[in-house]
Amino acid sequence: MIADHFPPAGLRLNTPRLQLRMPSDQDLSELADAALAGVHDPAHMPFLTPWTDQPPDRLALAVVQHNWATMAAWTPQKWTFNAVVVHEGTVIGVQDLAASDFGVARQVNTGSWLTRRYQGRGLGKEMRAAVLHLAFAELGAVAALSEAFDTSVASRGVSLGLGYRPDGTNLVAVRGERVGETRFRLTREDWERHRTVPVEVEGLERCLPYFGLGELPA
Repeated sequence: MIADHFPPAGLRLNTPRLQLRMPSDQDLSELADAALAGVHDPAHMPFLTPWTDQPPDRLALAVVQHNWATMAAWTPQKWTFNAVVVHEGTVIGVQDLAASDFGVARQVNTGSWLTRRYQGRGLGKEMRAAVLHLAFAELGAVAALSEAFDTSVASRGVSLGLGYRPDGTNLVAVRGERVGETRFRLTREDWERHRTVPVEVEGLERCLPYFGLGELPA
């Protein structure tokens, strides 16, 4: 099994309705289908890089290649846990947890998307809660960051509902137009006060050196 050689591939985060795991090739095929089904209202772009504007064949390929590249680039100094989100056996989106020099800085960043059919059910909050549990409870993070455009009401709502606080603003160009962006920061103390989603973690111990917490096997 691939997890014998790359332990993060065997990591599982389980919540009442979801499982988060690094994707297999079959998962990536389903993830591409989820992206093709639609991620957001086409009139409003929630991503700095407008990857969902691509033609369908290129969009599906980009989803697969992006995730392959993310997994291939993993090092203990700079990693991204690019977890597919599985609900009732179906891949419905992605929830990332990323960090640079985590062994020292102990700070993470998150990003995500969810196919439109499953939006509005609280699953976006549940999947972010899963990786925040991994970061704070299991890996010892001290802070988590997330960014959202002023027009991304749902994403901002998830952050505020989980205890993040605004931590600065920025102006960015999206589809040739100026858009306001807010950075949100979640401290360990605020995470503790707002945590409500139970999370079970499987297969973490062998992964710790890959997150920058210890030495890799010789």
